Amino acid sequence: MSRAGGLPKLAQYFLPSLSQMVFLVVFIACLTGSGGFLLGDGDTGYHIRAGEIILKDLAVPRHDPFSFITPPLPWTAHEWLSEVVMAIVHKAMGLPGIVLLFALLLSTTYWLLSRWIRSSRRNILVDLLILVLVLLSSRIHWHARPHAFSLLLVVLLYLILILHKENRGNYLYVIPPMMFLWVNLHGGFIVGFLFMGIFLSGYFLGFLSSNGEERSVFASKGKRLSIVCAAAVLAACVNPNGIQAFLFPFRLLSESYLMDRVQEFMSPNFHDAVPYRYLLLFLIGILGLSKAGLTASELMLVLFFTSMSLYSGRYIPLCSIVYAPILSKYGDILIQQYEGRGSGLLRQRSRAYGEIDASAKGYAIHLVVLVVFVALVTGKIQVRFPEKTASKAAIDFLRTNPIQGNMFNHDEIGDYVIYWLYPRYKVFVDGRLDMYGTRILKEYEEVISLEPGWRHVLVKYDINFVFFYTDSLLSNILSSDAGWKRIYNDNVASIFLRNTPGNANVISRYLDGGRGPTQGH
Repeated sequence: MSRAGGLPKLAQYFLPSLSQMVFLVVFIACLTGSGGFLLGDGDTGYHIRAGEIILKDLAVPRHDPFSFITPPLPWTAHEWLSEVVMAIVHKAMGLPGIVLLFALLLSTTYWLLSRWIRSSRRNILVDLLILVLVLLSSRIHWHARPHAFSLLLVVLLYLILILHKENRGNYLYVIPPMMFLWVNLHGGFIVGFLFMGIFLSGYFLGFLSSNGEERSVFASKGKRLSIVCAAAVLAACVNPNGIQAFLFPFRLLSESYLMDRVQEFMSPNFHDAVPYRYLLLFLIGILGLSKAGLTASELMLVLFFTSMSLYSGRYIPLCSIVYAPILSKYGDILIQQYEGRGSGLLRQRSRAYGEIDASAKGYAIHLVVLVVFVALVTGKIQVRFPEKTASKAAIDFLRTNPIQGNMFNHDEIGDYVIYWLYPRYKVFVDGRLDMYGTRILKEYEEVISLEPGWRHVLVKYDINFVFFYTDSLLSNILSSDAGWKRIYNDNVASIFLRNTPGNANVISRYLDGGRGPTQGH
């Protein structure tokens, strides 16, 4: 049997390369828990329904259709194209299709990143360690939400800018159409302009600090990127909100009340298990020990995105992507600069594994994806929202036992209500917390934290029933409040109806002859 790269010919076709292994690991991880890993954020539900509204009306909504709050709140649906894609996939395949779509999106993102890193044929063992840390750090934000499109486009743009910088190919012409697509997919498009700004600054600094031919190279590259950046700005203005789309991310960051209280916007808590800390320490160690200095653009990338990741945990996956090629480059330099026995053995093993990796074709990966696709379509893999946050039984109770009036709800429960019960029911709040604004969020916080005046908020919005998590302060206090009656509860969620003469017949019907609340519908 013929051999190449240390592998039998047949094995080359089945054994996956490192980048293909990354694809498989991410793909399989996204399917864990019946897709509940990807569906761990209820926002998926409202994105699907928003896409359906856009397809039905052939227009991007300007005001909120999901909440009962009047007058309807202004809503910047900056993710409208992602939502349309999600609605189309959901109509064709339901939730299994959504899980498959985002599993493929995320897998492709990290496959592209790892393939890019391995294209330089540096130390494969260092690259393996980097990729493990990147994946562990990034998985906190692997959800079926529009930001997954941004992660893929970040890798693609980053790669294009690096190839241009290193004279390995000029694909800058791809950037303007990419930005046109990106601005309509997700508000993270602004990160694309940050990348371009950093690389432009690097060329400018290089121009100032060099002379002769090198100076003209920096000037030429900077000029090309400047023209492309200007074209990208014009392309990004082609969206339903025009130039206002550029302001939305900054308005969001200026909402200090939101930034300080919503978990994903808050700084990472390093007292918890946060794998990102090890990636950050690895970066500090590599750059501290390596004798080679960072280029201006690399330094700006590291400083800027590290600052973003420490300000808000939601930027950790983005920061991990930024670190990966820099760590690969300087990790390899560090190994090369030491001549000890250990480093020699490491280089020797790396060369051997690198040859195997280069020869591996991994065609079996296509079979795995096909098998998963068939299993999802045929229902062999059941897909559902995680039971610890989504009480399908409570939703079914509201579907079969309609309740009139306004509802107060947990924001995540609001996402599930929109997905399963819209338009029959409208919510108080949902996952679009940035849309509701500081005033409504403060009122919401008053109620869920039982702050003084919380009852007045329920009166102000004429709340007739409350749909909240069972293990919460609000549910505990309402369960012993004579002004409310619990008409449904399970281990996840409870429903309380205001105890008024107008609701007396409804309450007596649901309380099963007065013996207690309905259980486990």
